[in-house]
Amino acid sequence: MKETDLRKLLIDIKAGKVSVEEGFNLLRGLFYRDLGFAKLDLHRELRTGYGEVIFCAGKTKEQIKTIFQALLREDVLNVMATRADQDIFEEIKSFCPDAVYHPQARIITVQREEIVYTKSYISIVSAGTSDLPVAEEAAVTAEFFGNRTVRIYDVGVAGIHRLLSHLDTIQGGRVCIVIAGMEGALPSVLGGLIDKPIIAVPTSVGYGASFQGLSALLAMLNSCAPGVTVVNIDNGFGAALAASKINKLP
Repeated sequence: MKETDLRKLLIDIKAGKVSVEEGFNLLRGLFYRDLGFAKLDLHRELRTGYGEVIFCAGKTKEQIKTIFQALLREDVLNVMATRADQDIFEEIKSFCPDAVYHPQARIITVQREEIVYTKSYISIVSAGTSDLPVAEEAAVTAEFFGNRTVRIYDVGVAGIHRLLSHLDTIQGGRVCIVIAGMEGALPSVLGGLIDKPIIAVPTSVGYGASFQGLSALLAMLNSCAPGVTVVNIDNGFGAALAASKINKLP
């Protein structure tokens, strides 16, 4: 239930169009739906502005299918599932033909309600082509939640002239998500060049001493450039949610 739905319900109760008992029953079921193995947080959008998203990793196909169907039954019009593979998508597509798969982002989306996009945009910058799965997870998530995005990919420090030629575009965003593996230097470089908040995302891309992204994570946490904040390794989704909250501030 969205804020507009709740307000309408309360107005209808006040006007006598909905009885107090009917309203009570509707509100009683508002908070979560117990599926046994999962409890759907139907109240999350009212609390935080962003509805629950299905994280597919670690769940069985049957569990993902059940959660997806339950959300649709609850009249959740726009649904997103992250870290989904092609097999999971085919399972969802079998009962939800309007589902769309974003293979590079590994995201499934269903859009049954029009998305209204912000005028301002989020700059999404990746160091290398190998970082694109995380960058696309961030981009698709940000767009799903109503943000314009501008993608600037493969502009890492190994060829920093590529980055410098896009500075005006990057600076034009209200907030910047910077994705990098290897030594994770790109957020620090940008932190010294632009005046917008930077959300750094370390990726697990790199050779042995990168320790599956730990080196990039520590480098970003130890950045001497002010205004750089850091999310977890490969967490494009979390970066996008944080950036969306910044981008939608009045």
